Amino acid sequence: MDKDRIAGSAKQAKGSVKIAVGNALGDSKMVADGKDDKAMGKVQNAIGGVKDAVRDVLEK
Repeated sequence: MDKDRIAGSAKQAKGSVKIAVGNALGDSKMVADGKDDKAMGKVQNAIGGVKDAVRDVLEK
């Protein structure tokens, strides 16, 4: 598993927490930051998935 997939998943989790806390506190900036973190995490996770796929093809 590529390190980008792990880091991406961690960013997604961090974003989810920020969204939940921001909603609970009524902090729209925190919610927006959480959505950004979540989106960046998804992209990073996807990049890691592509790297894993390429690595698998090259190993065969």
